[in-house]
Amino acid sequence: MKDVIFDGPDHIEWANTPWDDLVREDFHIAVYRDRYPVTDGHLLFVPKYNTMGILKDAFEDAIREGKRLMEYGECDGFNVGLNYGESAGQTVDWPHVHLILRVLGDCANPKGGVRNVIPGKGDYTINEDTTTDFS
Repeated sequence: MKDVIFDGPDHIEWANTPWDDLVREDFHIAVYRDRYPVTDGHLLFVPKYNTMGILKDAFEDAIREGKRLMEYGECDGFNVGLNYGESAGQTVDWPHVHLILRVLGDCANPKGGVRNVIPGKGDYTINEDTTTDFS
């Protein structure tokens, strides 16, 4: 895990984290451009306090920003996610929410969305005998 030095609610020092390019911040959340973006516009919503309420606010902020960017034509869709635990790919010992902007055609088969974090498991219809319509 990468380092986060927390000296109380008024001082957090980010060391060796994938964020350093601040986009904006408020009292609870800082938004950064991801240093290793998956797509153009990949943002990280980093809570300044490690509480469930502020993490929920970070998710809500990421969703609002994704919708805003869709409305302005910056993307066709988006994924929002959190890596929690080493087996889930967490490398920074501090919660943070990813907003990954998507455009049509950015991958051959986007079916399954976030299920694609496990290679080959995203498209759940590949081995189905019948297709279920969930609409």
